[in-house]
Amino acid sequence: MGKPNRRNKRQPKEKPEFDQTIADLARVTRVTKGGKHLSFRALVLIGDRKGRVGYGVQKGADVQIAVDKAVRQAKKNIINVPFDNETIPHVVQAKYKAGKVLIKPAPQGSGIIAGSVIRSVLELAGVPNASAKMMGKTNNKIANVKATFAALCLFKQEAIDNVQKNREAQKKNPVQKVETGKKEEPKKEDKKVAPKKEIKKPADKKVDPVSAKASADEGKK
Repeated sequence: MGKPNRRNKRQPKEKPEFDQTIADLARVTRVTKGGKHLSFRALVLIGDRKGRVGYGVQKGADVQIAVDKAVRQAKKNIINVPFDNETIPHVVQAKYKAGKVLIKPAPQGSGIIAGSVIRSVLELAGVPNASAKMMGKTNNKIANVKATFAALCLFKQEAIDNVQKNREAQKKNPVQKVETGKKEEPKKEDKKVAPKKEIKKPADKKVDPVSAKASADEGKK
């Protein structure tokens, strides 16, 4: 008898809950009495692009080990970023050691105007439009990331409540899409045509032949 077909059917991979990016990867050395110990340090950012974002910094003997540990830590450091009308509610500014960050709302269509790790944090959070700037005197990515998260935690509770109310209202009353097609022209009302007035022509005068002949004879004389 033939052997049954035991080929494993490939199942489609489930989409991960969070998108992740490695913001910084460095090789570090720890000096002890026994000598130098080499390891790797990873800074990982994660987010669902719907308002949740987190970060993690961990070390490991291998790059993959350090990244996995940082991802697990980032999931514990998740914060919610409120944004309404496709931007953040108001201006926020925060500082962490030498890192200082300023984040401002931006008009619709401007996108994310920022650089370095601040741009990655806002993109993973799902903020469509914002303007940010590093005000500190350091390029240390870890300090700038921590300053960015400190700024994102400073939104006022009133702004957060307003965002939640607006989202609930949109769910209850979704905006109906208007089908684009030929526009129906408004029907023109039939105008009442006034009847034309009949113009009376003057009647032709009848000429008497006798009087006409008499007037002709007088003219000859």
